[in-house]
Amino acid sequence: MHKYCIGIAVLILGLASACGGSDGDAPVDVYAAASLAEVLPQIAPDARFSFAGSDELATQIREGATADVYAAASSKYPQELFEEGLVEEPVTFASNRLVLIVPRGNPAAIESIEDVVQRGTRLVVAAEGVPVGDYTRTVLATLGLSAALDNVVSNEDDVKGVAGKVALGEADAGFVYATDVTPVADRVLAIELPDGAQPPIAYQVAVVEASDDTDAARAFVALLDAADGRGALEAAGFGLP
Repeated sequence: MHKYCIGIAVLILGLASACGGSDGDAPVDVYAAASLAEVLPQIAPDARFSFAGSDELATQIREGATADVYAAASSKYPQELFEEGLVEEPVTFASNRLVLIVPRGNPAAIESIEDVVQRGTRLVVAAEGVPVGDYTRTVLATLGLSAALDNVVSNEDDVKGVAGKVALGEADAGFVYATDVTPVADRVLAIELPDGAQPPIAYQVAVVEASDDTDAARAFVALLDAADGRGALEAAGFGLP
């Protein structure tokens, strides 16, 4: 039993060290979806993060960016990079759900998702190719509300851009992940989507093949599945696989 406890302690210390926790170690470089910007630094505070749209980060990796880990808000880009031999096999580590947000003053009087098709509504969404933008278009198509795209006043590069525009009152409504409501909760209201309209949203993570330290990268991925990592994800509102 004593040897077992020592083994667990060594594993935990090794994971912390691999993510940049020990003197002289270069921090692991993590390219991650913008919707993970609040939670990942809690899980690995010594890692070095680059947050952006999952599609943009995938492009950077294809162009030779010096990333160790890639964490995306969908399975699409990790699987593409895996097929191209640019990352190790991706694993699903979290899920999320889509919501509609409006400014707290709700000037357009939007009460449900059906209201976003009203003429004159200023709708902001993420661009096509950005996971949350693709999820948004899937939801609208599922509900027969694709005409709402005629009301789009801005296509954003990532989910933070959508949340920011609505929070500042520059749009009447926008689609974001439920986890992105918390940082702007004092300025927006969230409207849940109808049952059956929610698209499956799977977050996947993978070690980049060109990583300078695959051991550190794999240690970071392991942290996401460890008790503390899963606890932080759940506390932030993410679902677990």
